[in-house]
Amino acid sequence: MLPIDVVVRRITTDGEEETAVVGRDIPADAAGLDIGPPVPQAFADAVAGAKTVFWNGPMGVFEDPRFAAGTYVMAKAVAGSCGFSVVGGGDSVAALDELGLAGRVGFVSTGGGASLELLEHGDLPGLVALRHASNAPARGY
Repeated sequence: MLPIDVVVRRITTDGEEETAVVGRDIPADAAGLDIGPPVPQAFADAVAGAKTVFWNGPMGVFEDPRFAAGTYVMAKAVAGSCGFSVVGGGDSVAALDELGLAGRVGFVSTGGGASLELLEHGDLPGLVALRHASNAPARGY
């Protein structure tokens, strides 16, 4: 699923900051900082029926309340899911902690990039190196 719109921030010609909701095409003079208003609920509905949920990365710059809605809706949806949930990445974990929801997910990892690497390749380079080190324990434990 991809968002159909995005909340952007731009600096006007007067030097003022403004936010707006735009479609998928973010104007060159703007920065996309959250998913648009109808999108979080659609994502949450998809998560509600999932047997397994893997969430890696916030939906926006949630540290700024103007761009937190998408992340907060997703955090609540993941925490409320009946499926097994894995949340990876320090920012996602921070959002869960901020909402007091970290204890309501199946597994929390601050290693978001490493989690994605593990899913993609089935192993991690650091673990491979440790298993092949001269002082590595013998297999079969």
